[in-house]
Amino acid sequence: GFWGGPGCSSVAYGAAQELGPFLVRSYGENLTLNAYSWNKAVNLLFLEAPVGVGFSYTNRTSDLRRLGDRVTAQDSYSFLLNWLNKFPEFKNRDFYIAGESYAGHYVPQLAELIYDGNKGASRDRVINIKGFMQIGNAVLNDATDQMGMVEYAWSHAIISDELYSAVRRECDSFKEEEDGGKPSKGCSPAVRAFLRAYDDIDIYSIYTPTCLSSSSSSPASASPRRSSPGLVAAPRLFSKHVKEAWRRMQRVPAGYDPCTEEYVKGYFNREDVQRALHANRTGLSYPYSPCSEAISKWNDSPSTVLPILKKLMGAGLRIWVYSGDTDGRVPVTSTRYSLNTMKLRPRLMRKTAGDGAGEESEWGGWRAWYDRQQVGGWAVEYEEGLTLVTVRGAGHQVPLFAPRRSLAMLYHFLRGSSLPASRSR
Repeated sequence: GFWGGPGCSSVAYGAAQELGPFLVRSYGENLTLNAYSWNKAVNLLFLEAPVGVGFSYTNRTSDLRRLGDRVTAQDSYSFLLNWLNKFPEFKNRDFYIAGESYAGHYVPQLAELIYDGNKGASRDRVINIKGFMQIGNAVLNDATDQMGMVEYAWSHAIISDELYSAVRRECDSFKEEEDGGKPSKGCSPAVRAFLRAYDDIDIYSIYTPTCLSSSSSSPASASPRRSSPGLVAAPRLFSKHVKEAWRRMQRVPAGYDPCTEEYVKGYFNREDVQRALHANRTGLSYPYSPCSEAISKWNDSPSTVLPILKKLMGAGLRIWVYSGDTDGRVPVTSTRYSLNTMKLRPRLMRKTAGDGAGEESEWGGWRAWYDRQQVGGWAVEYEEGLTLVTVRGAGHQVPLFAPRRSLAMLYHFLRGSSLPASRSR
């Protein structure tokens, strides 16, 4: 599994907060057993990528200056080949990749390397990739991701009509320059004002409280912390126009307990925990952080990964994209706009007598899905092999907010079956 950033830890987020077998849930010494861990369905491998994330390290500081999407994908592929050689009992198992946030880049880029590498590989170097339950709240396509962010903030009453209109007008709807986009000088101040609207709430979970503690104070500290780097990299246009403002965007942890990230940071900085994990054997010169402060430069980040998705769908890989619908950073509006640019064909539901299922088939296959007789979210399946699932009431880290539903999604993905379309299933 991969997590966001670039530079954020799959162990700190995925394993310790979301879907691992044991979760860090307090400042205390005990871990909490996760009743909905994904390892009930699969063997989990959390990869700290790129180098410099979590406890991963390099002996050459120059390595940290050459990082980007390309290096991350290549290093991850090399790691997997070496790992499978070390543990050959896993070589013939079905292999899936999952991730979250900026892993909207990591996951398809790695899947493409594996797919291409398998073509001419000797039998012992083939990775048995079947698909990816791709990413939650995924960064996919800069222009539509950014416009979706602004529309989400407006539609959820976070910004004014005037600011919404100004951002669209001054930034030319975030079209790339090569596509004829011509942002004005007014784009930067408009986007700064947009970002300031999130100063006192959690952009990753707009309806939950923020954590008022910090690693340097007691849990009762009086102001939101702002020390962590942003969980998701600034898209090209945001970075170009408001680089400093974006850098100041805090990563406020999401979840029912908004201080989860603080607990994880404290836990992995404990010497006894590091000894037990055989981690930090080299004595890193900086404290452990869920999002690496050692990575300060990102050299390449394509404006879109949608062509890779098309290629892998054409190769028969099964792809699910899911989206927590209370995330304002990579909101469901962004994901829908991004996927819509691919002009995929919705798989229309058949009319079913009695329970009303199928009535929405003429409206593009969009339907509710159910968990414990309640609406878990909405979904649409596409003929090309991609499924989009929304998760009702979940923020950026879906398994943290909706652990049971996220595990249910995983089971259905692995079986290749549709999510329940009625309360009775």
